[in-house]
Amino acid sequence: MRITIKVAIACAFLWIVTKMVLFNLGLNVPEKLYIPVMLNILGVLLAISIGLYLQKKQDTEEGNALRDIKNAMTAGVPYTILVSVFIYFYYAKIDPEFNQKQIADAEVQILQSLDSPEGLKEIQSSNQKYEVMTRDEIYAEMRQGPRNIYTAKFTMTIGLLAMLVLSTMNSILITIIYRKIMFKRV
Repeated sequence: MRITIKVAIACAFLWIVTKMVLFNLGLNVPEKLYIPVMLNILGVLLAISIGLYLQKKQDTEEGNALRDIKNAMTAGVPYTILVSVFIYFYYAKIDPEFNQKQIADAEVQILQSLDSPEGLKEIQSSNQKYEVMTRDEIYAEMRQGPRNIYTAKFTMTIGLLAMLVLSTMNSILITIIYRKIMFKRV
């Protein structure tokens, strides 16, 4: 197995353990969601930078920038896939109450907006199809948005896409830094 893949697996495992520790400490509330997100961004960065560094140290011949980007991506993509799959199982099996709480909070906000006459008029004027609907019909329609967004599958998909973009950008950036600064041939 390539060193980049081993580093990716190690970094993903470290993030998963950290996420579970945060869950067990009760820090899985929406107000503290930035902690695992920032640690995930750091995990992608570490997987790519450490994996590429070890791969370049292991290489016997000098490669080109495209090869370095490919090697960096072989660390970033496995990390992304492992973490995304874990995110799906986390929100589907380990902590499904998190998404249920998010849905309930969104529905309360929708009801508060619809209960005030100004809010109802504003919502009706914001969308043409709401102009002829009753308050209950608008509520039934609007509550489908949070129910579709706060699912394990949607969260995994958005996380996968975001981490793939992040992996690609980090791979390019770290390749440039390594080639221009650390592994510069004089």
